Amino acid sequence: MGKRLIINNKYNSFKKTIFIDGDKSISIRSLLLGSQAFGKTSIKNILLSEDIISSINCLKKLGVKITLNKKDCSIYGKGLNGFEFKKNIVLNAGNSGTFARLILGLLVKSPYYIKLIGDKSLSKRDFERVVLPLQQMGANFKMNNKKTLPLQIIGSTFTNPIHYFENKGSAQCKSTVMLAALNSPGETVIEAKKSRDHTENIFKHLGIPIIVKRNKNNDEIKIQGQKFFKSFKYKVPSDPSSCAFFIVLTLLSKNCKLKIKNVNINQSRIGYIKILNKMGAKIKIKNIRTKYGEKQANIFVQSQPNLKKINCPSSLNSNLIDEFLIMFLVAAKAKGVSTFTNLSELNKKESPRLKLGSKLLNQLGIKNKLTKDSIKIFGNPGINLKKSIHIKNYFKDHRIFMTSVIAAYTFGGRWIIDDVSSYKSSFPSFLNIIKKLGYKFKVGK
Repeated sequence: MGKRLIINNKYNSFKKTIFIDGDKSISIRSLLLGSQAFGKTSIKNILLSEDIISSINCLKKLGVKITLNKKDCSIYGKGLNGFEFKKNIVLNAGNSGTFARLILGLLVKSPYYIKLIGDKSLSKRDFERVVLPLQQMGANFKMNNKKTLPLQIIGSTFTNPIHYFENKGSAQCKSTVMLAALNSPGETVIEAKKSRDHTENIFKHLGIPIIVKRNKNNDEIKIQGQKFFKSFKYKVPSDPSSCAFFIVLTLLSKNCKLKIKNVNINQSRIGYIKILNKMGAKIKIKNIRTKYGEKQANIFVQSQPNLKKINCPSSLNSNLIDEFLIMFLVAAKAKGVSTFTNLSELNKKESPRLKLGSKLLNQLGIKNKLTKDSIKIFGNPGINLKKSIHIKNYFKDHRIFMTSVIAAYTFGGRWIIDDVSSYKSSFPSFLNIIKKLGYKFKVGK
């Protein structure tokens, strides 16, 4: 049995300024593009989570020289399709769905079969969604009947630009094709349901030929392939998805104020802040500036005892896909009945998060009604738990672990949360920040 986190205390009052780890999505994208640039790329404040370390190790297997000095990373790229590797290599993406899907886009010209594997959780996730467009571009795959990992890819000497329709709102699917387009002649066109646009932003920042036309329901993206680009310098802003845990901790606690510095406030990432403010949170975003193609700012939040219900607009779902679990906690303490719909994608993440989110609410004693793609939560602002709660069998999903920790400190009770190391895949300083804010916990068997 692995180690467990044990929490047996409730509220704490604090007034603090904190820094959050670097953005995971941007860290992975900057690594991948650095591997395709000519020369030495320097990335500061890169996230040093397990997912990023797995990504770095995979790129090294592909012949890319990468060095780390604390949170500073240097990548020595050899240009487009500049990977150099032997036959029969195996890339282990660990738990990183982002890296596993996106790296396939850069392997569309691989001269040898490459095997891609992942951990138990990643090996249950759908890869057909990225395989199908890459097959249209010329790549060949060997897959199991479930269309999951492990899989093998071999590229083509001549890849085809395609017209791709992405209708799931998946930034990973869109970005995989965008990366493949770098090695394809002519113009690749992507019509994509709105989702995170970090890849578009970094393409523009690096001068890669890209045109983005934003329509009401989708974005049209045009990329001119086979255009070489130089190495670059980049500083990764703080991850807004990681910030969400401490914003909610502050909101649901008493007499607390928090300032979070240098946060990525890309509009495709802060949907949860918009929803929280609709619920009465009054979160403030100040000192907005644009750096490296991304907006960043400082975020200010304080306790809010009177939160209102929300009928969450499904149009914002792609903007808070990683924050729904923590939003369920807010709805559980809000006055009235909150509704979240069209959440089928939530069950296709590291775990079936919609189902497990409902299970967590049941353990808290919060009434909820679950369907295959929606949840209705009956808030109880005065809840104050006196019982013991054990969180287990959650596929080691880092966001379920961190959501459970926030619930323990804001709902009361005695908590045992299994697989204490799971948070390290995305947010290695999570428990250190918990300590900095004055909270106590024990790690044991």
